[in-house]
Amino acid sequence: MSAAGILVAAPRSSSGKTTVTLALMRALARRGLAVRGAKCGPDYIDPAFHRAATGFPSFNLDSFAMGPPLLDAVARLVGMQADLVVAEGSMGLFDGVRAAENRTGANADIAARYGWPVVLVLDVSGAAQTAAAVALGCAAYDPRLRIAGVVLNKVASARHRRLVEAGLARTGLPVLGALSRDAGLVLPERHLGLVQARETADLEARLDRLADLAEAGLDLDAILAAAGGGTAAGAPGALPAPPGQRIAVASDAAFSFLYPHQEAGWRAAGAEILPFSPLADEAPPADCDVCWLPGGYPELHAGRLAAAERFRAGLAAFAADKPVHGECGGYMVLGESLEDADGVTHPMAGLLPVSTSYAKRRLHLGYRVARLVADGLLGPRETRLVGHEFHYAGELTAAPAEAEALARVSDAEGTDLGFAGHRRGHVTGSFFHLIASEPA
Repeated sequence: MSAAGILVAAPRSSSGKTTVTLALMRALARRGLAVRGAKCGPDYIDPAFHRAATGFPSFNLDSFAMGPPLLDAVARLVGMQADLVVAEGSMGLFDGVRAAENRTGANADIAARYGWPVVLVLDVSGAAQTAAAVALGCAAYDPRLRIAGVVLNKVASARHRRLVEAGLARTGLPVLGALSRDAGLVLPERHLGLVQARETADLEARLDRLADLAEAGLDLDAILAAAGGGTAAGAPGALPAPPGQRIAVASDAAFSFLYPHQEAGWRAAGAEILPFSPLADEAPPADCDVCWLPGGYPELHAGRLAAAERFRAGLAAFAADKPVHGECGGYMVLGESLEDADGVTHPMAGLLPVSTSYAKRRLHLGYRVARLVADGLLGPRETRLVGHEFHYAGELTAAPAEAEALARVSDAEGTDLGFAGHRRGHVTGSFFHLIASEPA
């Protein structure tokens, strides 16, 4: 075991976990510590902010989607050459799916597996002493965990803080600091969560301001002293295998949701990743073996993608004899057309028989467990895939028949969702983002 850490978690979403996490990361990095980040669960936006705050890659740790060998292999990446791991939770500390013990996808599974004490972020707006009861419940709920202390967020005044701390004094849980209610601390958001790190204006200045607030309002020495546990020495061979030796990956503001552990696994196996930008009307390099279109925000750039003639022609030429795969946004671009939020329909690549729309928003969210219908880029027939779906777009075309589907899909609890995704020739795609795969 190595790389002691902490897990920044909260009783519920929107408590300020990301604000506190980024503030801690940047403040401790400014002290000269080698800080490494991790994100519990399938979120693909926060790790890019972690990287900006620390200067090093951040990885997802997901106890549902990742089996123990993969989970430990990714945790090993997190802890390499680290003085401290700062992991960020998702949703509430114990929120997950109904699954086998230690495999629920909850933050608590990760904290327990690696022995990381929990720094509990309490949004105390609208509460005072009652916040202590919530914290005490979190401390008592799961005996596997240790709550190192609490950070009070959205404190309204000195009097408000005194009232909250009076309640916490009865629990024995240390207060590790407090942040005031400040709209200026909130990072910009859009429909899938935070605006991407690469698009956030003045990100470095924002991170430095958060670090200043952490130094002023948090007990950084106590938080460092509370760190514990460590990452297991997982085998690098458990990381995802590359789909080819030279992989063309779409990378720009429309295509950016490639899980860091996927990229790390590909590189560890010796594969080359060659980025290209569809928004700059670039085609996938013709000397690559495989083309991968990650998710992102194509609905915000549909007009530019429709007008990117070199990209579309080059993609079609590539797909004539080489594999192409698209995830979520990439899947939408591989289809016939995309209807944007204004109801305007834009032609897409036309490589898969699907048309999608963002005009009528409907949330699709959750883990997906899939079995491949046929041999392909993602593996042989019956390969088990685990991924995650999070989007507001819908399919205007009918659900695929088995002959053209990518996989048969169920949710995390085993409910059959039917056939999903498409395959045609060398081209495949689906709305779910691949996290892990297992042989048939």
